[in-house]
Amino acid sequence: MDDRLLEASLYTIKGVAILDNDGERIISRYYDETFPTVKEQREFEKNLFQKTSRQNAEIIMLDGLTIVYRSSVDLYFYVMGSQYENELILISVLNAFFDAVSTMLRKNVEKRFLMEHLDAVLLAIDELVDGGVLLEADTANIIQRVAIKNEADIPITEQSVSQVLQTAKDQLKWSLLK
Repeated sequence: MDDRLLEASLYTIKGVAILDNDGERIISRYYDETFPTVKEQREFEKNLFQKTSRQNAEIIMLDGLTIVYRSSVDLYFYVMGSQYENELILISVLNAFFDAVSTMLRKNVEKRFLMEHLDAVLLAIDELVDGGVLLEADTANIIQRVAIKNEADIPITEQSVSQVLQTAKDQLKWSLLK
């Protein structure tokens, strides 16, 4: 039996990535030397996207990694662990990350909104994982630590007309989609 199966480790996450619907990198963080160069990372991401973009599953084994993923509109979210990693842990990390991003973007999980709030998404990744060690898997705690102040949190008397109109549009859109 392989010794790695018997060793417990805090370093459960090998990487986190978000790719767009063309397979291009938006965000990626790798926490070990599995893919030491950017060229190797991009080749892996291209291969990963080709394998997952047409699939309907949530998990894949690729290049010695267990990868869980989720898509939303024009984005693909990935969490990677070793081939021996527990898939339930990886899925809980993915769900916490996706839910935190979804809440921060006010349910508009699309490339355009993600790019507008890229700093907050990067902070959320940092609150989720540090050097491959899972720090937090509770969405509410991640959001609280990132502490994004949305226009909805600003009193209406301090908002510009365009901010008020955008807030009203967003609320109307989500009430119609429910």
